[in-house]
Amino acid sequence: MDSLSVANVRVGGMRTGIVVDVTAADRARLEAIVADGNVPQKHMWRAKIVLLTANGHGTGEIMRRTEKSKSVVWRWQERFMRAGVDGLLRDRSRPPGKKPLPQSMIDRVIALTGQAPPGEATHWTAGVMAKAVGISASSVQRIWKAHRRKPHQVRIFKLSKDPEFATKLRDIVGLYVDPPAHAVVLSVDEKSQIQALDRTQPSLPLKPGRARTITHDYRRHGTTTLFAALDVLEGKVIGQCVRHHRHQDFIRFLNALEARVARRKAIHAVVDN
Repeated sequence: MDSLSVANVRVGGMRTGIVVDVTAADRARLEAIVADGNVPQKHMWRAKIVLLTANGHGTGEIMRRTEKSKSVVWRWQERFMRAGVDGLLRDRSRPPGKKPLPQSMIDRVIALTGQAPPGEATHWTAGVMAKAVGISASSVQRIWKAHRRKPHQVRIFKLSKDPEFATKLRDIVGLYVDPPAHAVVLSVDEKSQIQALDRTQPSLPLKPGRARTITHDYRRHGTTTLFAALDVLEGKVIGQCVRHHRHQDFIRFLNALEARVARRKAIHAVVDN
């Protein structure tokens, strides 16, 4: 048996009664832990502290070799003395700093999240919920995260009343997923009332130490309408801006599309998706 008495001076008093006894079995386990590259690093340097102690090295030398503070070296020497090698492989459980929220409080937050918020608010925020329930905003966020609640997100939907909706949907999705041979699939849409705006003065470029500048006011040049078609297979967009938003303008745009597509190819146009 290796036996080494450790007596170091603490700040403010003597460190006495510390005896590190390392048996042959303990040494074998400690050396295996140090040599194993798959063990957690904290287990490796704890075992190394005890081995260096058993080999007769002082606290200063152990601190240098393990790059740990004096208090850390002393702590794990004492832990080994009380609990052996097993004590080096586990951490003390610490009581939580704050008591967990009661389940009734968590249930109340979840229930209120599904209801309309107070006042004119459009959705619940962590601060508003915290004030309504009487807990911190961080606690509300943890509850929402644990229960996968996202009150700030809204998904829009619309149910079609068309009895042939499912059939039409399959046709459209089929065109997108598996376009016919010798054909072009175009997704066509328009954006009307686009304001043509221009700044009243030229902007100044970006320079070192100064951001790019633009005037706060602008000049209106009327409105325009954008007709656009996405070639689904090639990912190209064919667009055209026109002054008006009339059926004659849309027909001219369709004619322009037909002129852009090779004559040997059929055109499947999905209008407004």
